[in-house]
Amino acid sequence: NDQSIAQVPCLGTRIFHSLVKNDSGFLTTKEIKTQFYELGIEYKNQKLKKFFKNLDILEDPNKITFSDFSKAIKDDLIFLEKILHKNLVIPDFKNFCDEITEIFEKTKANKDGKVASYIPQLGRVNPEKYAMSICTIDGQQFHLGDIKDNFCVQSSSKPFSYCMALEDLGSKKVHSHVGREPSGKGFNELTLNEKGLPHNPMINSGAIMTCSMIKAHLDIADRFDYVLETWKKLSGYSYIGFNNSVYLSERQTADRNFALAYFMREKRAFPEKTNLLETLEFYFQCCSIELNSKAMANIAATLANGGTSPLTEEEIFSPSTVKNCLSLMGSCGMYDFSGEFSFKIGLPAKSGISGVIILVIPNVMGICIWSPRVDHLGNSVRGLDFCQELVSHYNFHMYDSLVSHNLEKKDPRHHKNKS
Repeated sequence: NDQSIAQVPCLGTRIFHSLVKNDSGFLTTKEIKTQFYELGIEYKNQKLKKFFKNLDILEDPNKITFSDFSKAIKDDLIFLEKILHKNLVIPDFKNFCDEITEIFEKTKANKDGKVASYIPQLGRVNPEKYAMSICTIDGQQFHLGDIKDNFCVQSSSKPFSYCMALEDLGSKKVHSHVGREPSGKGFNELTLNEKGLPHNPMINSGAIMTCSMIKAHLDIADRFDYVLETWKKLSGYSYIGFNNSVYLSERQTADRNFALAYFMREKRAFPEKTNLLETLEFYFQCCSIELNSKAMANIAATLANGGTSPLTEEEIFSPSTVKNCLSLMGSCGMYDFSGEFSFKIGLPAKSGISGVIILVIPNVMGICIWSPRVDHLGNSVRGLDFCQELVSHYNFHMYDSLVSHNLEKKDPRHHKNKS
């Protein structure tokens, strides 16, 4: 509108002068990227794609004038102002990252647990690996450790299969085939609820059920392509792969999952015309998707942002779908430790036997921790340790706000009512 157009020169001047750190009156592309990086904004951020593209075509990237800068920012002005005036969700991002680094280094010393070996390929992963990635709802990112190593998502795929089923069919239809209660049993226990349905979508039987409902009208290849493409969108178009050896290994050791599927078919729990063997293959494939901690943190941040990617501003899931998913992650996401995790950590999360934990802090950030050593329940030992340290340091527990005056915890978030 006319008012926004009138503000452009004024905003551009303020942003330019806030970036200039010397007496030359000029900027360099390197200086801009460095200052953004300290605030957690990587130059590959899709929301600044046009801005950096405009900078790249300048004649002299080491002598950017105000005129050059004004032309470059025209498409990304509002987000740039938000960055430079520290109106991001974590304004003092550098200090926050320093404290997160301390937590990471402290928990790195924890050598408890063992690598899961019931799927042979998972048992060969180096137990010393440890990665942690953060992505906020404003796209601020921070990473530590073995962040370039890919791992299989395993059970951390379950919330997203559930979301895809909800987007396709709606809550009423999906929950006519799968319940919403914690099972009180192991994640692969041969048990159903009193209606003959799997207890919830976060255990094996429930995830097999939700997989049966994802684009069921398509052939199996197109269904998997749809799943992979959805994961790519959720991650802001990071690398999303498929580990065929883990898939084959999982299929070869899947007696319990086959038993669960046949048990559900006996109880007529599946939608009509469900192809049982095809559904199981599809489920194993979804568990064998692989990515790194950076991509998974982006995905967790998309949930924290109500289903819209913080990196691309593309809506992948509706807010109501995410609300339902986070509710079940909060009550059922951490295997038989879900109740204790909810009590101590107070945040929705989902773990996988590969050693991954995704943690969602709604309206703030998504976090991925990956460390292959797991406890007897299947949760990453270092991951649990990290989560405990995090909520001991910051008031991120969903009920901390009720007793904040009694807690000696920090709040790193930006609050509009603060000066």
